[in-house]
Amino acid sequence: MDAPFVIELSNLTRKYGSKLALDNVSLQVPQGAVFGLVGENGAGKTTIIKHVLGMLRAQSGTVRVFGRDPVADPVGVLSSLGYLSEEPDLPGWMTVRELLAYSKSFYSTWDDAYASELQDDFGLSSSSLIKSLSKGQRARAGLIAALAFRPQLLLLDEPSSGLDPIVRRDILGAVIRTIADEGRTVLFSSHLLTEVESVSDRLAMVQKGKIVFSDTMESIKQTHFRAKLILPVMVDIPPSLPLALDWKGGGRDWTALCSGRIREVEIWAHDAKVRIVSITSASLDEIFLARVSPSISKVQRD
Repeated sequence: MDAPFVIELSNLTRKYGSKLALDNVSLQVPQGAVFGLVGENGAGKTTIIKHVLGMLRAQSGTVRVFGRDPVADPVGVLSSLGYLSEEPDLPGWMTVRELLAYSKSFYSTWDDAYASELQDDFGLSSSSLIKSLSKGQRARAGLIAALAFRPQLLLLDEPSSGLDPIVRRDILGAVIRTIADEGRTVLFSSHLLTEVESVSDRLAMVQKGKIVFSDTMESIKQTHFRAKLILPVMVDIPPSLPLALDWKGGGRDWTALCSGRIREVEIWAHDAKVRIVSITSASLDEIFLARVSPSISKVQRD
């Protein structure tokens, strides 16, 4: 039996004036998944998350979180949802102890022992003022507040942006611990693709307000690959390979980053008298760049 969907967006469209921020977006996040959301700055990732949080009302389409409309039933949604953004909005006049006590008052499921464990792991002093903390320390404090009540859904919106590698490691470690608990779900938005790739089991790519693709990480890696080719003759432009998203090379030596099945490339190569030198896997960085900024955007066709 398939896991139920924690987040369901259906035909969601959003405009800011004349600008189309989301264009008929449909997205499903199953329970228990770590779901990566990637895209360029301004692609629409944060706008999607604001709809999930109920900060924006759907202009067209529907948003459901735990089967509820987050605008119509904010308590029912937010009581089971933890959230950490790039710049946590924390009261600077509070100490870490006061912040956690304040956060605890909102959640009946708050786990004091877990909060203390995270605080020890992150090396945060209870007496430290929030305003005196570094950006990385504030991110750690915000993550404790987002995790200590053991939410069913954790939203991370660019949580590692501008942070040093140690803080990013701590945040990723906390995410991994979160998903170790049965049935918990994470929606992780980031432009740091290596991190998304390392923790996500599902992925959606957003470009100019549209979902380019949404699938399991395993399927994405299986259907995106580099094919190193030798053509029968010298050419100035790459050949017409329908599966190719991007090309590099020249003359007879070309490398295509492809989306599809390897067998389809093999059949094309046989018919075109092209020799395949090697087929290798593509990283998420390479897939992303090929999708949003290909080296050769158009191929001339006969």
